[in-house]
Amino acid sequence: MITLTDAVALVAAGAVAGLVGSAGGITSLVSYPALLAVGLPALAANVANNVALIACWPGSALGSQPELRGRGHWLRRWAPVAALGGAAGAALLLLTPSGVFARIVPFLVLAGALALVFEPRLTARRRGGSIRREPVILGGWLLALSLYNGYFGAGSGVMLLTLLLVLVDRSLPIANALKNMLLGAALAVSATMYVLFASVRWGAVLPLAAGMFLGSRVGPLLARRLPPGFLRWAIAGLGVALAVQLWVHPAS
Repeated sequence: MITLTDAVALVAAGAVAGLVGSAGGITSLVSYPALLAVGLPALAANVANNVALIACWPGSALGSQPELRGRGHWLRRWAPVAALGGAAGAALLLLTPSGVFARIVPFLVLAGALALVFEPRLTARRRGGSIRREPVILGGWLLALSLYNGYFGAGSGVMLLTLLLVLVDRSLPIANALKNMLLGAALAVSATMYVLFASVRWGAVLPLAAGMFLGSRVGPLLARRLPPGFLRWAIAGLGVALAVQLWVHPAS
């Protein structure tokens, strides 16, 4: 049972999570532990977190209009791939034991954080080689990361951000805005499946989502103003922190 105090705490946690996530960081670093702290079991917290995260999509879109201008064609091409991956991830969670990826996830998150740090070198190497297969590489990784996002998702944003910086656009605010839209497409499908086929703790979802909408509206503005180098290291640091957290307290 979510009390009024719990609801207020979830609104505050959601605002911080939405701010951090839409600015390029890791939303679930704040929101998932907050759901556990108010008494939700791990699986129920995972479902509630994924459903609440939908609120970040419109907030991020409103805050990222300058970065998204002229990107409609690109998003129409790749958003369906993200949505397909999100659907597959949600189906995987609904049909398999929830702890299947528990010990793999921390290493995925850590790899994404480290890749973000070394992104300039990865981009330089990519530019020195062939680019003919980049759409295939982007599509494959986007599908895989969206599947993970639909299944659990913590850290998927930093991994997707790194992928977009390497293959799509080196501007951190633009890559971050595209990341937010692709994550939203994946989450829209996976959250719909959770609502239809799983038990959703709406008493936790609604206050968390309200906070996330407010925070995600401000996040892109913050990403636009912070120095790219500082933002890159801050996001990577959050990624390492989340990897440690998930190793000590595996998702289950």
